[in-house]
Amino acid sequence: MITGKSRIIGLVVAYLDNQFYPAAIQSLGHRLRARGYNILLMMAENSTEGVAQVVQDLMAYQVEAIITASVAMSSDLTERCGALGIPVVMFNRGQDGAGFSAITSANRAGGARVAEFLVAGGHRRIAHIAGWQGASTGRDRAQGFLAALDQAGLAPVAVTDGMYNREAAAQAARDLMRAADRPDAIFVGNDHMAFAVMDTLRSELGLSVPGDVSIVGYDDVPMAEWPAYDLTTLRQPLNRMVEATVETVLGQIEDPNRLPEKIEIAGPLILRGSARIPEGWTR
Repeated sequence: MITGKSRIIGLVVAYLDNQFYPAAIQSLGHRLRARGYNILLMMAENSTEGVAQVVQDLMAYQVEAIITASVAMSSDLTERCGALGIPVVMFNRGQDGAGFSAITSANRAGGARVAEFLVAGGHRRIAHIAGWQGASTGRDRAQGFLAALDQAGLAPVAVTDGMYNREAAAQAARDLMRAADRPDAIFVGNDHMAFAVMDTLRSELGLSVPGDVSIVGYDDVPMAEWPAYDLTTLRQPLNRMVEATVETVLGQIEDPNRLPEKIEIAGPLILRGSARIPEGWTR
């Protein structure tokens, strides 16, 4: 049957090193396929120009909507999509402005929860290797974490931007642990960086995790539960985030007058063996 609709949804991604994104793409693909839609995946440089070119290419395929993951949209590009009746939904990224929906975990609350956990565990020299500060996820997690530390009467011994990059995070760990006032706990802005930090601390610097320093990540990707890492981490509720993304994007396709939404979904702190567990907290 010819409907005049492409039944294609464009997906723009810039960052696949983090295990969170391949898992999200697979889940999005399965759920959209079950609803009669296909994904057209395109990789983009994480820059305004790079994203704009990819979105322009997607328009040529007459996609019915666009989902972006780990990239930002300029206001001009969002307006162009709106003028063409193409809904835009941002997955795991938010930004100021109207004209698009955004689905994220509750990043500020998650960062605050990590701070509360570390303080309850008796840590007082706490550092943060943040996610890229050009991304809302990195900023929001850091803001929530630092605000909760401040509420507890503590200041971080150091805050550095790990850029969501393994080598940048590893170098940050070296610098932190070679400082005179080295931390006894580090909150790392995502699991991908946390694995690099743990590898550096244990294999290169000969330190014990959590004996010498507790490590907490963010995402709860599958590798976090591997015995080699056993990483305590704030879980992003992937299934619920994907479900909300699918319902939002299809709702806007079916009802062009539906207003964009900003949705935050809270996730739990998953206690494992990479950080000291406070008394009264259970795994």
